Amino acid sequence: MISSRLVRRLEIPLAPVIRRIKINPNAITLAGFLVTSAGAGLLASNFQAGGVVVLLGSLCDVLDGMVARVNVKTSALGAYLDSVLDRYSDGFIFLGIAYHLRADMAGVFLSLGTLLGAYLVSYARARAEGLGVECKVGIMERPERIIIITAGAISGQVIPALWVLFVLSHVTVLQRMAHTKKELDGRGLG
Repeated sequence: MISSRLVRRLEIPLAPVIRRIKINPNAITLAGFLVTSAGAGLLASNFQAGGVVVLLGSLCDVLDGMVARVNVKTSALGAYLDSVLDRYSDGFIFLGIAYHLRADMAGVFLSLGTLLGAYLVSYARARAEGLGVECKVGIMERPERIIIITAGAISGQVIPALWVLFVLSHVTVLQRMAHTKKELDGRGLG
């Protein structure tokens, strides 16, 4: 939530530069996915290098939305592509970490539990919105996850980063569930 607001605020001063970018936002999305996937592969053997590459890939993830909005090239297909490739990227990142931690089964389960939380954060929002409830509540969305996991990887503090992500991702799911229940109850649909 915090990083999404920050990105929107940066769009205004960066708009003149962004307008010069003539690359299709979907191509930027795909490039970000490929770079992030390569970083996820690196995480399997080298946390620092993988963290840097994942961070670079995530910059494309920020840029694609900015380019689409500023250049008035948003589309339902672009939003869908971005969401699906973000889920793949998340999966690759946490599987790369799990593989790196394969000698530590607690670390593997923590990584997979964090991945589950990341998927459920997205699913809770999508399902709520499918029921007609806007559901942008919660403290841990994808940009925050990427910041925390790349900071953990680059600093060599992956396990503490995973604990933070594990707890806050599942708290976010609970926040979204409570919000959706409240909204549906208020409409007499609960």
